[in-house]
Amino acid sequence: MKAAMSGFDLRAIAQELNAFNGAYVKKAYMPHYEQIVLRINPKDMDQFDLVLVRGSRIYTSNRDRPMPMTPPPFAMVLRKHLKNARMTGVRQLGFDRVLAFDFDTKHGSYHLYVEVFRDGNIILTDQEGVIIQPLTHASYAGRTLKKGVVYQPPPAAMDPHELDQETLADLFATSDRDLVSTLGGKANLGGTHANAVCDLAKMEANMSTQEADVEAIHTALQALLGSLAAERQGILLMKPSKEKDRSMLEQEAGSMGASGDRDRFFEQHAVEATPTLLPSHEGLAQSTFSTLCEAVDAWKGAHDAGALARREAEKLDIAAPGRGHSTDVERLERRKVQQTKALDGFSKKIEKQQMLGHTIQNNWTHVESLLKQVDEAVETHGWKQVKSLVKSIPWIVSLAPADRSFTTILPGEDGQPNGPQAILSLDESVHQNAQRYFESARKQKDKTKGAVEALEETLLHLQRAQKKEAKQQATGKLNKIKRSKRLWFEHHRWSMITGGHLLVGGKDAKGNDAVVKKHLSGEDRYLHADLHGAPSCSLRATQGFVLDQHKPAHIPDDIPAYRMVDKLGDERINEEKLLEAATMALCWSRAWAGGGAHGTVYSVKPAQVSKTAQTGEFVGKGSFIVRGQRQWFKDLDVQIGIGIVAINGVPLLMGGRPETIAAMCQRYAILRPGLTKKEQLANRVYKNTGLVTDDVLPVLPGASDIVEDYGVFSPPATVKEEE
Repeated sequence: MKAAMSGFDLRAIAQELNAFNGAYVKKAYMPHYEQIVLRINPKDMDQFDLVLVRGSRIYTSNRDRPMPMTPPPFAMVLRKHLKNARMTGVRQLGFDRVLAFDFDTKHGSYHLYVEVFRDGNIILTDQEGVIIQPLTHASYAGRTLKKGVVYQPPPAAMDPHELDQETLADLFATSDRDLVSTLGGKANLGGTHANAVCDLAKMEANMSTQEADVEAIHTALQALLGSLAAERQGILLMKPSKEKDRSMLEQEAGSMGASGDRDRFFEQHAVEATPTLLPSHEGLAQSTFSTLCEAVDAWKGAHDAGALARREAEKLDIAAPGRGHSTDVERLERRKVQQTKALDGFSKKIEKQQMLGHTIQNNWTHVESLLKQVDEAVETHGWKQVKSLVKSIPWIVSLAPADRSFTTILPGEDGQPNGPQAILSLDESVHQNAQRYFESARKQKDKTKGAVEALEETLLHLQRAQKKEAKQQATGKLNKIKRSKRLWFEHHRWSMITGGHLLVGGKDAKGNDAVVKKHLSGEDRYLHADLHGAPSCSLRATQGFVLDQHKPAHIPDDIPAYRMVDKLGDERINEEKLLEAATMALCWSRAWAGGGAHGTVYSVKPAQVSKTAQTGEFVGKGSFIVRGQRQWFKDLDVQIGIGIVAINGVPLLMGGRPETIAAMCQRYAILRPGLTKKEQLANRVYKNTGLVTDDVLPVLPGASDIVEDYGVFSPPATVKEEE
């Protein structure tokens, strides 16, 4: 699988993106540390996202892409300088894997450099080329990427488009590599396209460059470059398997529309997106798109669109950052594998050091003569001249004047220079040189003892963790998820309404203000129980939850998994959804503590909610003025359902209307106002599910009685039957 775009791919992407010159940057986002998204608004076209994945790929997309509520600092810098900026051009620096995006603003021109090699980087500069902010500060041999210095691109490599036959002949004459290595490295074609040129020229890839037909290679190179320049398409290549051959893959790819099934299909079978076909692609199934951007989006778009969920998941697991959620067993299993691998490496290193020491001793006379000759040559001619002289000596690999040592090839079984390599010091005798390797092996043995003890300790902890996990699973408990940060909606009262809509309500006056100011707009609906001090609630029209197509492995089968999105497929709020939300708004109010069986709630549009009072009146913190006609929901039952779900990989207890929770969750309970304190109920939930009481308490509306219970306050029925 191709990890990153090549220079040829970026040349095609630059040509495609230049069609949008004159478009404006609407906003910049950073859903993940590895990804920047620029929302582009072209003339006479729908807006789209320009996705920049550092070190990997650049393409355009129209997918739903959840974004963080609070933009990271680098995204804020981009918004400050590039908001409403007009894109004037996209260019490739030479034939390097660097694209430069040029923007024109009222404050001058700006440039965004995207480096698609190694770990990658994204650098914003002003019109003078001075770096305003890099995504990552970095220092290399010949350049430094940090704020305030002039941006220097990587050292320019050869552009194969400028290779004429004479230059190619000179390159071959002076090369000490084989044909494919010379084309891939010195001619800057890369391995894939270097092999393609060899195939087109009908020449062996590993043949000497001096024996190669320069004219045939040049003709093949020009043919390849010509096809890349002429074709305007994107081809997604899929690898056939025993279950699905080439024709079956192509047929399925052609029959699939834009859906989650299509994304999963390409994610499973695709291996590369390319602007043109190469000889090495023979035998692979093909799916053709009008542009390379479309092909890349079909392959990697769904993965990149889930960047925010991945970032949130990585934040939650302190024990294994970047790995998502890890149980103690998984963490210890990884540690065991690492320690076992390290021990194997120690053993091999000890054997190698001892072998080198014995080999030096067994070839005492040869080594002593070599030390004497090199020492005399250095005393007579100096290190500089000796360096050039030893190139013709097969026994010596290199010299290290600073250490007064050299690397030699020890004799093999036949006495020829085909044995192992060893470093010999001129200031030590043969015995001392051999002893140095024996001493290194001894020190490594001492380290190995500590590693063996650490592995034994890990195995002991792993055994205990496996027993504990087996006991948890037998009792229906969930694995604990260590997380340093809650999901944003957990700071409010929250629920999921039919259709996946998110309902949030304030816990106090400050929370009411936050809900209305930050989470009430557009087609949302405001709900409030007809009781003093009731929470202000917002039913989000677009923001909510969808089923997670890639359910995390640590989530049990009886727990439904969802992920949060900013755009739901069905964004209509109908009477049934409003009725559900009104029931929750009533249960979150003092109607629960009052012990009443029924209550009333009203709903209005966001424009009817205001903080502005009449002259002489005052609106306190958490209070609002509601003007205009209200939609009333009367005689609502004061009952609530609570069920266990997973949101973005985190098991949570969620409240909702009893009918909705019963249909959604396998492990749920129905509550009504009662006498049992919610702290006692939270402890029961903790003992039977493993959910942290701090996460459970905010969901419980108050003192309650349990009407029905299916695995929340007691072990699941399946566990009882097994017992």
